[in-house]
Amino acid sequence: MATQTDSYRDVLETICQETIAPQALEVDRTGTFPERSLSALQAAGLLGAVSAPETGGSALGIPGAVRIVRRVAEECGSTAMVLCMHYCGTAVLEQYAPMDVRRAAAAGDHRSALAFSEAGSRSHFWAPVSTARADGEDVVLDARKSWVTSASRATAYVWSSRPLAADGWSTIWLVPAGAPGLPVHGPFEGLGLRGNDSSPVSAEGARVPRSAMLGPDGGGFDIMMGVVLPLFNLLIAAWPIGLMEGALRRTAEHASGVRYAHLDTALADLPTIRSYIARMRVKSDMAAALLDDAVAAVATGRPDTMPRVLEAKAAAGETATEVLDLAMRVCGGAAFRKDVGVERYFRDTRAAGVMAPTTDLLYDFLGKAVCGLPLF
Repeated sequence: MATQTDSYRDVLETICQETIAPQALEVDRTGTFPERSLSALQAAGLLGAVSAPETGGSALGIPGAVRIVRRVAEECGSTAMVLCMHYCGTAVLEQYAPMDVRRAAAAGDHRSALAFSEAGSRSHFWAPVSTARADGEDVVLDARKSWVTSASRATAYVWSSRPLAADGWSTIWLVPAGAPGLPVHGPFEGLGLRGNDSSPVSAEGARVPRSAMLGPDGGGFDIMMGVVLPLFNLLIAAWPIGLMEGALRRTAEHASGVRYAHLDTALADLPTIRSYIARMRVKSDMAAALLDDAVAAVATGRPDTMPRVLEAKAAAGETATEVLDLAMRVCGGAAFRKDVGVERYFRDTRAAGVMAPTTDLLYDFLGKAVCGLPLF
């Protein structure tokens, strides 16, 4: 008898093969937002993976969200990145937003995006410099958010600012996208992730009601570290692992299909080429095994959960750049062609190491933890 897990995986596989994969090249070439892919995932109920059953969600939790992002990334990095941010925003809404917003997020009618990164605090996303001040029944926001995925497509942003009146580093708000005083400085024209609509967003005296506060005033740090960071790190680890899988498949297909006519041998007949591909396989599997262990640590509440969560993202991001360097090397000049597909993955993986917390910052956190020093 088919289980729920079998059912969603089957549906996901169909969507990946029939919708996401055929659209991926065009998304990358033109910078088109992957709306058809997201609509297919929404129709299948997969945008509600981290939402509870009482809101209409599928309650697949972190393990399900990780599997979905990883599989989608095999075909399209941009679609997978949009999913990452929607799931992270939805996780906050699940705990702090009104029921109608939670239901809309589970159905995919409300699409979320995180608005944490700022020009002033850079990768130290937990310490925003943007402000919130009371004005009657409203709150006025001023900010320079440096990167917001789905900036012009999200329904609302899960937004950080300095506290309104309380002590603490930050407060979280639900800010409607497209509201007056919230210009999006797009379109996105980046090296990779061409279709993820990631752009700076400013708040120039933007107004929200006090009821838009998610959690307590000054409680943003706890929400970021307790709700967002574990899920975000695991999903951003799953994302380059999916990219590695997609690149590995295409690299092996190229090596097996390209032949030396005068020798009547395939590229894969060369021991050096097979060795490179084997190294790609080993490195990808190592990163995936660490991610699986981090997911298990979160599920069981192990004492080493936080180090594992930090390690998973650091390892996946750094390994992905190594694996894609090997892919480009194996495919040679053909790797620069769009039809081979490898160069798209090469460009997309470069984002994994620079997304906050960056790989270098994660190594600093881990080094502090190993040495018994406080992280903050």
